[in-house]
Amino acid sequence: MSYSVVIPTVGRPNLDVLLESLAEGTGPDPCEIIVVDDRETGLGPAAARNTGWREACGDWVAFLDDDVVLAWDWKARLSADLDGLPDDVGASQARIVVPLPADREPTDAERGTAGLATADWITADMAYRRAALARAGGFDERFPRAYREDAELALRVQDLGYRIVRGSRVTTHPVKPATFLTSVRDQRGNADDALMRRLAGARWRSRIGGKRGRLRSHAVTTAAGLLSVLCGVSGRRGPAAALALVWVGRTAWFAAERIAPGPRTWGEIARMAVTSALIPPVACWHRVLGEIRHRRARP
Repeated sequence: MSYSVVIPTVGRPNLDVLLESLAEGTGPDPCEIIVVDDRETGLGPAAARNTGWREACGDWVAFLDDDVVLAWDWKARLSADLDGLPDDVGASQARIVVPLPADREPTDAERGTAGLATADWITADMAYRRAALARAGGFDERFPRAYREDAELALRVQDLGYRIVRGSRVTTHPVKPATFLTSVRDQRGNADDALMRRLAGARWRSRIGGKRGRLRSHAVTTAAGLLSVLCGVSGRRGPAAALALVWVGRTAWFAAERIAPGPRTWGEIARMAVTSALIPPVACWHRVLGEIRHRRARP
């Protein structure tokens, strides 16, 4: 059994630490470590991973994100996870740990990263049999972000008859740095959800074990706000006031749901209040763009 390591990168500072741990850790060394700098092409991590695995020569290809932290014995544990796997196993997923603050409740952004610990098939640390990648055709490069492209590949690999198992190795994924509007920018993923629906069918979310999305709720909130403005402009003050009340109520409820589990500091409350008003229309906008952009997409 031989393996290669492929790391797509955007130049995060942790890359050097990751490469050092791969060089110095215990266990069998990979055939090669291939780092693909996505800043040179800007095509996204799916394309970067494809570039990497197609150049790899190992029987297995271990994909790592450039911001993960590996245990000192990661190479030994990966080798143990892959050694002797039957031919019908197409991939081995690591156990992901996301360290959260011990002295307070996590913020909304930290809870978002923490979801990686229970997600299936994420390529923060995922090893694929090279033959399975070749049969599936690799990652779908129509996904421009690190979002859904890993789950979509896993579905195709399983549709080919392969199983995906969870290994014993443990990899740490630090909490991603967040800004005031990170949660608003993350709504770009709604466009990728439109592509996912085209490729994997209407029941794609249940197939990947995901939670039900909030798009329908966001659509109702956005419609209430938009219709309130239109009624106000046309002089229909009664309907405008009623619709505005609906918008305020739904936005406040959304904000409260996000504030309740968090640290509830003034900064976090302000961030949740502002972004809870922005997220619904931004989410709907990106979903509409995605539906238009991918209207002709086929598996």
